This record gives sequence, C-alpha cells and structure tokens, in this order.
Amino acid sequence: MTTYRIAEAAELLGVSDDTLRRWVEAGRLPGSQEDGRTVVVGADLAALAESLADHPDREATRASAVSARNRLAGIVTKVKKDTVMAQVEMVCGPYRVVSLMSSEAADELGLEPGVRAIASVKSTNVVVERP
Repeated sequence: MTTYRIAEAAELLGVSDDTLRRWVEAGRLPGSQEDGRTVVVGADLAALAESLADHPDREATRASAVSARNRLAGIVTKVKKDTVMAQVEMVCGPYRVVSLMSSEAADELGLEPGVRAIASVKSTNVVVERP
C-alpha cells in the first residue's frame, strides 16, 4: 500500500501543506499516523485528486503561478487495460492528464491508482488561450 507524507501529497495536488492538513483534520481526506507523522493512503489521495479535477478549487492550488513546462508531476487516478492497450488517467495539480500506452508498458511502470508519476508532454500542436 502506497502512502504519502503531508508535504508529498500537497505537492502532488498543487496545494500548501497547511491546506492538506486542514483537509485531513476536516475529514475530507483520511489520514493516519505512521512513525509519528501523518500520512495518507495513495488510493485515498487519488480519489481526492480526481474529485478536484472534476470540481477544481482553483483558489487552493498554486498551479496558476507555476509554469509546468512539459513535465507534470502527479498521481495516477485510474488505469483501464485490455490485452493490448492501457488508458492511464492522472491528476497533476488542478489538471487531468490522460495517456494511452501499451498494457505492457503500464505493467512495467507499475501504474495503478495512488502511484506517483510524471506526465511528459510532447506535442506538435499546442493551443494557448488567454482568459
């Protein structure tokens, strides 16, 4: 079972450590004690990340002030596999990223909900908009 310390979990969601501690204290995210430190289970963090992607709390994230460039650190929220292909969904801060890869690659990387991963984006077409 994958667990994350508060600081690690906060970084994955793009929120401050204090925000994540408040969410644990309020029961929004289950936490437990491990070696005297509060930790959260990866699958629980993935579920919260998914809910934030569906209903972003933009004021609680720091992502708007950071240029992510082409590498987005995040947490895997879903993996759908068949015999050949896998669809891997991640939440990277307030962003939802979906990747298609071979099932073999997903297995080799050990991708499952709650696992930390980095989405590297390479595209010849990128649309940039201003609000």
